[in-house]
Amino acid sequence: METVKTQDISLNDLPWILDYRPERCSLCGSCVATCTVDAISFARERLGGAARKAAGDEGKAPASRLVVRQSATVDQACVGCGMCEKVCPNQAIRPVRNPDHRLPIVGRAHGPIKRGGRTNLNIQRTLDAIVVGRISQMTDPALDSERHTFDLRAPLGRVMLPHELPLRVRGDRLELEDPTPPVSWIYPVIFSDMSIGALSTRAWEAIAIACAYLNEQCGLPVRMCSGEGGMPVRLLESDKLRYMILQIASGHFGWNRILRALPRMKADPAGVLIKIGQGAKPGDGGLLPAAKVAPHIQAIRGVPKATLHSPPNHQGLYSIEESVQKMHLSLNAAFGFRVPVAIKCAASATSVSVYNNLLRDPYKICGGFFLDGIQGGTGAANEISLDHTGHPIVSKLRDCYMAAVAQGLQGQIPLWAGGGIGMTGNAAADAFKMICLGANGVILGKLLIQLLGCVGNEHGRCNACSSGKCPTGICTQDPRLVARLDVDKGAESIVNYMLTFDSELRKLLAPVGNSSLPVGRSDALVSTDRAVADKLHIQYAC
Repeated sequence: METVKTQDISLNDLPWILDYRPERCSLCGSCVATCTVDAISFARERLGGAARKAAGDEGKAPASRLVVRQSATVDQACVGCGMCEKVCPNQAIRPVRNPDHRLPIVGRAHGPIKRGGRTNLNIQRTLDAIVVGRISQMTDPALDSERHTFDLRAPLGRVMLPHELPLRVRGDRLELEDPTPPVSWIYPVIFSDMSIGALSTRAWEAIAIACAYLNEQCGLPVRMCSGEGGMPVRLLESDKLRYMILQIASGHFGWNRILRALPRMKADPAGVLIKIGQGAKPGDGGLLPAAKVAPHIQAIRGVPKATLHSPPNHQGLYSIEESVQKMHLSLNAAFGFRVPVAIKCAASATSVSVYNNLLRDPYKICGGFFLDGIQGGTGAANEISLDHTGHPIVSKLRDCYMAAVAQGLQGQIPLWAGGGIGMTGNAAADAFKMICLGANGVILGKLLIQLLGCVGNEHGRCNACSSGKCPTGICTQDPRLVARLDVDKGAESIVNYMLTFDSELRKLLAPVGNSSLPVGRSDALVSTDRAVADKLHIQYAC
């Protein structure tokens, strides 16, 4: 008998073990062909005495049979995506979660673990301890959500106070003496920044098509952020650019192409977003693994095939004052001061300080403050950052709003919040609660790719976004895998969800008697958790 080496890895050390039933298997090979991480392969299995007796082969020479066998290596570990179960015609195979796995130990043999998705620590969401508690009945009438006209618009751009407006009376007319900061009034949902590179071309295209359709056919002026890394020239020179928010991150990827396209742009973008940090990995910059840097990504970003790291800081931008200067001199000026410019930061202990400094900016340049919480998604990150850095979004949003209220400056710089919005599937309820706590609108990201067919979750299923081997064709550049994604069906799923979102948001606005967004109406909320109620300054209900 061979000596057991205790350091060897077995299937029981891996987070997913395949429940394989060879008696049902027809050896069609569908499961082996569809597995993107090479976790399974065909192998010969020697038949024991009992199996041979059952097969009527007792007394013959030892026999073997062809079976599907799971790999017992970390590099080829099953991620639990369940694609093998989907394609198996005989229900002969399925992944089963192994609660006793040792991946956090054995997986670090070759350096930090990288993955995508959201935090696996399952941090309890504050939003789940909040309910809508103030319902208009006899005091002030509720509205009819089906027949009443609602004004569901949120600002993107610096909103000036009435006494700050440069107005002059000329005869019987009121005229502006000087230009004012650009402001767009849009739907209170922005499709989050997910780049061409992090997503496949088909996935990005499906979201872009859904965004355009919602604007042009459904009357919902949703905006979409390009993510870091630029976008195709054809889109930059299209009138559809008016639905896009261009992001510039610390790597400045793709911006050479954007600047060259400026003279040929038919429309201004919806805005520009300077990404300082993201909630899933604050202070850690960006990361696009080499496996995803396909030829078209190299062309858009102007880089060779290599792992692309974005620095944790913008070069030459280390303070709020420098941020304002950079926005003023470069981005606003590039578009003739016609386009609002916003900043995106990760929720942290410093969020309020950043927001306060932006509010005091005498040039009134900043057109939005995007705050991203720890439960936001990412395409690739070190697991240690993804699970252990950041701050839940709700309390930081509330802190920023209350800091502005204390100065009488609320509403001047719109607050947009993201990070786990729609994690339970109920994005409208999450958005309503966030708006009542002070947000002007919310940012949706991971929910969109789940609508496209992503099977990853917060419990460790799949989350192979960083590997370039996404089984659903969403977070990969492998043409064979990308072909699995149906662009039209994906766009249709997003559109249908957003139409339902709009209906559900009205269903929540109507009972509290609001025909417009209830920004800061915390009196509409109650919490079943005393600590949450005290922290957010809302009513406690037991």
